[in-house]
Amino acid sequence: QVQLVESGGGLVQAGDSLRLSCAFSVRTFSGYTMAWFRQAPHAPGAVREFVAGIGWKGAYIEYTDSVKSRFTISKDNAKKMVYLQMNNLQSDDKVVYYCVAHCGSMFSRSSYDYGYWGQGTQVTVSS
Repeated sequence: QVQLVESGGGLVQAGDSLRLSCAFSVRTFSGYTMAWFRQAPHAPGAVREFVAGIGWKGAYIEYTDSVKSRFTISKDNAKKMVYLQMNNLQSDDKVVYYCVAHCGSMFSRSSYDYGYWGQGTQVTVSS
């Protein structure tokens, strides 16, 4: 059974840093493409926005433009963990970050291409 569990969210001040962690329960971790999405839970019509993704070999990485130079995605195959280091956090919106995965090497920024989702971890940044 495939399961993703996020942790590390919380309330921070603008300019602070947080590191989100995602524990991935799967037999063969290296065969999955991983990503982080985020969503404002109470915003009408809110979509799940791609934040960062890492290919199954760990060499290919993409970020959405708004987080480039501030966020870093990484993975530890031995521990079956994915991380999102977030520096200089901005905005005062309540946003839920989701760790996602799909089996295979295809990289995508679409939430529809990821079949496995964690329960989400909330990040609140106050100004």
